[in-house]
Amino acid sequence: MGDPAGVGPEIIVGAWTETVIHEWCRPVVVGHPEVLRRAVRLWQTGMEVRTVDSPEQAEPTPDVIPCIASGSDDAAAVPPGKLDARAGQAAYDAVVTATRLALDGQVEAIATAPLHKEALHQAGCDCPGHTELLAKMCGVDDYAMMLYLGPDDSLGSPHGLAVVHVTLHTALRHVLDQVTEESILAKCRLADRFMARLEDTRPRIGVCALNPHCGEGGLFGKEEQTIIGPAVERGRAEGMQLEGPLPTDTLMLRARDGDFDAVVAMYHDQGHIAVKLLGMHRAVNVTLGLPIVRTSVAHGTAFDLAWRRRAETGSMIEAIRVAARLATGRRKDNPKPELPNPKSPI
Repeated sequence: MGDPAGVGPEIIVGAWTETVIHEWCRPVVVGHPEVLRRAVRLWQTGMEVRTVDSPEQAEPTPDVIPCIASGSDDAAAVPPGKLDARAGQAAYDAVVTATRLALDGQVEAIATAPLHKEALHQAGCDCPGHTELLAKMCGVDDYAMMLYLGPDDSLGSPHGLAVVHVTLHTALRHVLDQVTEESILAKCRLADRFMARLEDTRPRIGVCALNPHCGEGGLFGKEEQTIIGPAVERGRAEGMQLEGPLPTDTLMLRARDGDFDAVVAMYHDQGHIAVKLLGMHRAVNVTLGLPIVRTSVAHGTAFDLAWRRRAETGSMIEAIRVAARLATGRRKDNPKPELPNPKSPI
């Protein structure tokens, strides 16, 4: 459910009204039921929030929201739109519960609503955000945040556009220490595997430069010559369709126009700004490298909009769609016993 002070609960309820999500999957919410009921009252939908103990008990309909309770009742006392350690704890508890369900095979994917990183820190969690927390719980070191835009008339690629980040939630002054041949190559591999799995084709991947004008032959920095270029050559030797390093301003335009299916960005804002300009409310966050499927909205808690029924639900709907699609593909690759209901819980 994410941070109960933010837009998470209301975008879940708003997305629930879209009957198409019930064709994609069998959804169940993890979070505090009373917070969810408050969001139902905000939307005035008349939906019933029904507490269940496990996904197997969930019988979702457009009018019934099954909710697996997590965390303490402190979550229900959190004021809307305010930074609160209790909200950070509630968000943490929901992520932990959902991840354990996924690791145990009780759900086939999770789609997360936004949490507030400062509230998470105030609650005592030392992870910077969802991505790092999930990686820690899953016991993986090779992971990445990816923003994904599905196929759309505004994009030239029929496969959509994925942007993977070499560095993530880190101060800009530390980025140079983390951009290495190995870290770039690892993210290229993750992007290659994801797009191949999603679209069943070998993707064309553009790799961003780090410095202005691609370093201008070394005048503005030599990382393109000494680190990024060699990583690209190694990736090509492995069979990946890589091109780069390329100046990011023109690379993103080429990606929009269909020259690339995926882009590897060197740091957070280098990738995020471009993707959100292209499709803020369609963008989906996907965590690569996990043994479970996890997607998320590509926006934050939006305290300035929270609990006013002004939040956009498009990113949550798309996060559910992509999660369901990835879960279906994963099931084909790694068959597991089906749950009683033929549709997959998220």
